Amino acid sequence: MDVMGDKVTLFDSGRFALAVDPVEIVDGARDETGAAADEVAELARRRLAAEAGDAEAMSVLGAMLLRRGDLDAAEPHLRAATAAGDRAAANNLGVLLQQRGYPDEAAGWWRIAAVAGSAPAAHALGRHHRERGDEPAAEYWLRQSAEQGHVLGAYALADLLDHRADAGAERWMRIAAERGHREAAYRLARALDRRATEAGSDGGGAEPRAEAEQWYRQAAARGHRRAALHLGAILEGRGELKEAGRWYLTSAKDGEPQAACALGFLLRDAGDTESAAVWWLRAAQDGDGNAANALGALHAERGETQTAERWYRAAMDAGDVNGAYNLALLCAEQGRTAQAEQWYRRAAYAGHREAANALAVLLLQGGDTAGAEPWFSKAAEAGSVDAAFNLGILYAGRDLTAEALRWYERAAAAGHTEAALQVGMARLAAGDEQDAERHLRCAAGGGSAEGAYRLATVLDARRPPVPAHELGESAVHEKTECEEWYERAATQGHRRAQVRVGMLAAARGDVVEAARWYRTAAEAGSRNGAFNLGLLLAREGSEPEAVVWWTRAADAGHGRAALRLALVHARRGELAEGQRWADRAAALGPREVAARATRLRDALREELSA
Repeated sequence: MDVMGDKVTLFDSGRFALAVDPVEIVDGARDETGAAADEVAELARRRLAAEAGDAEAMSVLGAMLLRRGDLDAAEPHLRAATAAGDRAAANNLGVLLQQRGYPDEAAGWWRIAAVAGSAPAAHALGRHHRERGDEPAAEYWLRQSAEQGHVLGAYALADLLDHRADAGAERWMRIAAERGHREAAYRLARALDRRATEAGSDGGGAEPRAEAEQWYRQAAARGHRRAALHLGAILEGRGELKEAGRWYLTSAKDGEPQAACALGFLLRDAGDTESAAVWWLRAAQDGDGNAANALGALHAERGETQTAERWYRAAMDAGDVNGAYNLALLCAEQGRTAQAEQWYRRAAYAGHREAANALAVLLLQGGDTAGAEPWFSKAAEAGSVDAAFNLGILYAGRDLTAEALRWYERAAAAGHTEAALQVGMARLAAGDEQDAERHLRCAAGGGSAEGAYRLATVLDARRPPVPAHELGESAVHEKTECEEWYERAATQGHRRAQVRVGMLAAARGDVVEAARWYRTAAEAGSRNGAFNLGLLLAREGSEPEAVVWWTRAADAGHGRAALRLALVHARRGELAEGQRWADRAAALGPREVAARATRLRDALREELSA
């Protein structure tokens, strides 16, 4: 008693965290004991009534004994009740005989009970006929059961009709779901989900998708782990990550590997990599290839390549072709080209389109153009956007312009930025400015600096001339669309765009902005940027610095810069140096520069020889 008192004191103090209140455990034990005692008493009471010839008591007693697994004791009572016309006893006798391994005799008793109006017996008889391939008889008895309100009969009928692709399947699936059958609720949700996908978001898919979510939710609430998984995916797609995580967790705890994997990705995205790894490990150990791949990628990021390789191999063993592809990527990163090719081939032969594209690139890098082309084609035909673009490059290299353009267009239609640029440039060359602009906008919007620059040049050519302003009138400059695209390309490091932005700034009198962009372009290697920066500096009185930039531009092949240097040295009296730069300018051109440089060179030569 002292010990019990101590325990109670400790429990009440809150120093122990209990899963269940100790009082409830005692009450539960008492209830369980009481229920067992009540059942024994009920058995005794029913036995006495059965011995007195009460058919109902015989039926109930047989059912109780059957439920307890005492088939020998149950059978005589059920047979006696059945002989007295009790249809429930006939049904239960059929169940007993089925358990004993006499299905045909069981079917006979189910038929008697079903004819007498027993819905459970009609359901059992329907299933019996379906197992033997007699679908017409199965449908007849399952329909009898379902029409009497038997939920298992409704579900079994829906399953049979669904197997035959009968339009009436959904009605009975819905009836079963509405009466609490969780598998029916799940399958109804799946059917509605498929219908929504086929209809699309603009074709009436919203309503069935919303109804599907309701049925997923009902099935998940009744403990259906696959429904919980799908519900989690729906919620995650809507951005409701907290609730999605709860359903993934529920499903994962019930043993659903895909839910454990999805929960891992959710945790990883939230920054909890360690917890993500725990769930991926659980899913991978249950045979989920996607989780094994995730673990492989995690270990590869940490530099644990051997462990990563082990998990990629586990993904392959689980039937996930991404395992072979990821293993190939790992080998390629390590310079193990032969092994990379081996794994790329394995994944490509299994239908992995990006592996086929990567294999083609690997073969192309090795000089095997003939071997690369069919893999590019296979990947592109399977929907690989990168492969379609690469195929375009391959054909362009062979001057097969029309074939190259066909693949560029295919890749561009799927959103490939560089492919859209190539199509846009081809359309410009063909004079189709409208279609060119459309593709260049796609390229520029996708982040292509060259696309932004080309689009800007198209728009620039359409601009009306800027009106001259009267003296003393302040010109309010509104940035045009072409300037915005030039600036976008310039900020992405496009040197010609940087020069153009500098020119536009100089045209509106913003010398500081112009110098900034010219200098950026010049430092990145643009000879035009260096030349224009020199002009700006010379105009501002900084000729020595201008000479530095002109020299850089001339050394890079800029004829005008070489002519400027020749003039500067001639003006300084440095005739030999001036003649040298004049010779350089004459060689570089263009024609008018070459002509001026030649006249200057001849004049300097005459002066030197005088």
